[in-house]
Amino acid sequence: MSRRCEITGKGVLSGNNVSHANNKTRRRFLPNLQVASLLSDALGQTVRLRLSTRAIRTIEHNGGIDAFLLGTNASKLTERGQELKRKISSAKAKRTAAQAS
Repeated sequence: MSRRCEITGKGVLSGNNVSHANNKTRRRFLPNLQVASLLSDALGQTVRLRLSTRAIRTIEHNGGIDAFLLGTNASKLTERGQELKRKISSAKAKRTAAQAS
């Protein structure tokens, strides 16, 4: 399991620890990843994802995982995000087709 957000792709960055004497040693900046269970209305089930806290806030701001994924360009999503977007859009299309007939 990599240290990468499954929706935004935010990952580990590197930089320097700088001491008072201006000595520089390499360090890693790790993203704040949390395992989150998000309810998908289109799929009718919860989806467990390893997300950064910023991604969780963005998803909640946009009105849930369905609205966030459908409103985001596929090129900005990771492979897992694109897969979820396809599942949600097909489930939503099936639901509207069932209601129309």
